[in-house]
Amino acid sequence: MFNKFIRSMLLATLLLAVSIPMLAYAQQPVLNVYSSRHYGTMEAPFVAFQEATGIEVRVSAGTPNDLLERLTAEVDQGGRSVADVFLAIDAGVLEMAAQRELLQPIQSDVLDANIPVELRDPEGYWYGLSKRIRTLVYNPANVTAEELASIQTYADLGTATWADRVCMRPASHTYTVALMSSLVFHLGEDDSLTAFTNLSNNVTRYINSDTSIITAVAAGECDVAFVNHYYLARLANGSNDDKAIYDAVRIHFMQQGEGQTGAFFNVNSAGVVVNAANYDNAVRFIEFMSQPEMQASNPEAFVGSNYEYPVNPEAELHPTLATWGEVKFDTVYPLWEYGNLQARTIELLDEAGFGFTEN
Repeated sequence: MFNKFIRSMLLATLLLAVSIPMLAYAQQPVLNVYSSRHYGTMEAPFVAFQEATGIEVRVSAGTPNDLLERLTAEVDQGGRSVADVFLAIDAGVLEMAAQRELLQPIQSDVLDANIPVELRDPEGYWYGLSKRIRTLVYNPANVTAEELASIQTYADLGTATWADRVCMRPASHTYTVALMSSLVFHLGEDDSLTAFTNLSNNVTRYINSDTSIITAVAAGECDVAFVNHYYLARLANGSNDDKAIYDAVRIHFMQQGEGQTGAFFNVNSAGVVVNAANYDNAVRFIEFMSQPEMQASNPEAFVGSNYEYPVNPEAELHPTLATWGEVKFDTVYPLWEYGNLQARTIELLDEAGFGFTEN
């Protein structure tokens, strides 16, 4: 009997010894992020959050649509994903995630105070954290002032003036689909199909890299193209070779005239995944990135690390962006409508003969 008692005590002690580190591990603050930003697995702002809070950030990277499908499969099969936060470079993908019931609404006075209503989901399923403008880059040696003045809207590159002078990202890329969905919203399907057809007829090359597109414009391979603004800012702050490319081109913000809607933009945006195991940490992460310090222009900030435009009105622009002057953004096309138009936009681009691969 005594030996049985000793064995029982030893077993209980052993189980307690094993359970203590397991319990400590289970309670360790962690945050799992699915991110379609591709600026390194552990970006500087993620490290800043980790150091400020003690919450370990674990990142799984992928394209917006790949991560969306991964989330869908995980939730459909098990009711829960490993992810706590879904961070995407396209508001349309976040909106589709919300419609698929992959996200849960966030209750946060901090986010509501830091992020204007036009930059977040009306029901709180996701919040924009930085703005990225898709606009025109051109070669001033090959484009006259009169030709430049004729480019007011995104559809204007479809005129005969620009035959065989345009480079574009393929229609398989989120950047192109999101931009072209704005034409569908503003022009309607029939006029958009005409605009897509005219533009595709003028494309001399499809290049699946904005940096390579800018390089092609600088080299005179094409005279005009649509790119995200921060690729230019990167070149302006890069090596001497990068700066030489930047100096050879110019940026032109679209739809800035009286009565025009403003330049098309997208947002890096984030939402909390449905049934997230670490809900409080997830909300804290998004709140952290919305604060003025993380919306600032320094390299450690969420916005400054990629030369983007802040969503928090209290934050200042990066000096390079400030040199480009004030920009009017297209808030007529609501961010929460982006996801609704993507599938039809792809169909119209295909019908127009738009290229879906590099050439």
